[in-house]
Amino acid sequence: MYALLRKLFFLLPAETAHGAAMTSLRAACAIPLLRRWIRSTFTPAEYPVAAFGLSVRNPVGLGAGFDKNARYLDALEALGFGFVEIGTVTPRPQAGNDKPRLFRLVQDKALINRMGFNNDGVAAVALRLARWRANRTSTGDRPSFLVGGNIGKNKATPNEEAWRDYETCFTALRPSVDFFVVNVSSPNTPGLRALQEKEALRGILIRLQDLNRSGAPQRPILLKIAPDLDAEAVDDVIDLAQEIGLDGLVVSNTTINRSGLQATTAQLDAIGMGGVSGAPLRARSTELLSYIHGKAPSLPVIGSGGIFTAADASEKLAAGATLLEVWTGFIYEGPSIVKRICSALA
Repeated sequence: MYALLRKLFFLLPAETAHGAAMTSLRAACAIPLLRRWIRSTFTPAEYPVAAFGLSVRNPVGLGAGFDKNARYLDALEALGFGFVEIGTVTPRPQAGNDKPRLFRLVQDKALINRMGFNNDGVAAVALRLARWRANRTSTGDRPSFLVGGNIGKNKATPNEEAWRDYETCFTALRPSVDFFVVNVSSPNTPGLRALQEKEALRGILIRLQDLNRSGAPQRPILLKIAPDLDAEAVDDVIDLAQEIGLDGLVVSNTTINRSGLQATTAQLDAIGMGGVSGAPLRARSTELLSYIHGKAPSLPVIGSGGIFTAADASEKLAAGATLLEVWTGFIYEGPSIVKRICSALA
């Protein structure tokens, strides 16, 4: 069934197809009978996992960028995800880069994106999350999955002032998310990856940790890193994470490396800049995950990059992942991906 739907959606531009698919799913989940059917069809049996002080109903989550503005939470919960990262959220609303900015490389089972942190801004997203939680509480249907807040800086904010943007997002989202992911590794915001340098990163993370510990509720804080870091930079991240008591890492974001792709040079030149996700990222993200786990085995890591099948998921777990995130795999494999992976793992 999904193979046919995918063919139809793939006739549309990638970003248009994404919006159409998620809007349709949200509408279906607004009808109680259909929502119950979707839940019974796609939600796997409970497979709880403990991670950074939280209990997750299963280890398969959805990475940031899919539900940037927290509009599809009920629908994604019905598909069985253990957790979802909303965002990346910035302090002020941001249009992102010019369209088109999301592209399929079907022969590579990959995507290229240069979205540019397009989002409604933290005030709007925080309000939407608060209303969603209040509505679920009032109906007695409490959420069964976790929501993470992926936070970033506005494009116009200079790097030396970036810490203010992260603090603003943290403060606004703190009451309504279960954990945070600090995004300094997207390749689509000019200069952002420079914040992965140790001292720049220290300034942001220490401020967030101090803010977190000074009030309640305290939330786990994770850092999302790029797969393109060299070994010295990765070691710096590990050292800093251990030094300041970071709760975990997300490994990894998209890559700017385009070697080994089946797509032609002409195709890639026509697409232009952007980060590659999907199958071409699998080996590098797993290698990086394994390296980090070897250096810091007690540091929880969410494994992300190229997960399409249960075998891909098992590879990430064997390399040291505590939890998993899909994104491109969800696009290519369809809504049964969570159930298939969890059933095989269990």
